[in-house]
Amino acid sequence: MTAALANASRIVKSPLGDLWLQATPNSLCGLHFSGRGESELLSVKSALLEQVEHELHEYFQGRRREFGVSLELEGTEFQKRVWDELLKIPYAETISYAELAKRVGSANGFRAVGAANGANPIAIIVPCHRVINADGQLGGYGGDLWRKRWLLEHERRVAGMPPLDLFAVKSPVGVEQVQG
Repeated sequence: MTAALANASRIVKSPLGDLWLQATPNSLCGLHFSGRGESELLSVKSALLEQVEHELHEYFQGRRREFGVSLELEGTEFQKRVWDELLKIPYAETISYAELAKRVGSANGFRAVGAANGANPIAIIVPCHRVINADGQLGGYGGDLWRKRWLLEHERRVAGMPPLDLFAVKSPVGVEQVQG
């Protein structure tokens, strides 16, 4: 895995808690929610990690919607297809796991897409938080669901969009919902 080749790492503060950044000489290869006892064993001065920290700070302040840092994503070919597709989801918008599966050419592979999302090595920047269940529920998130909700609400607020109704009860197509 590329993160094993990281020559620099750092812990940065965020509204979501500490973030653990990892980089090779030219690319970001890891961005994880901290809390698993990570240390800065490889902490060396890195202009790239300083850029990532700056861009994340702007993102959390609502002044950045896209990231300009170079990424190095290491995974299976399927995972890379999923992660590349995640990068195409517009800021503050969401798609379902099923829709993402269709976009990567695996129409019935929503569970495999969910697993690839869970293996995403670069949280926030590769926006796996923008993928939700087809019924509008949050679905899963490796960084805890409260962080996924926070990220979605933050982006929609910055974009001037109404909040998502993540707990809406939605009926299957063609089924009338009885109001009671």
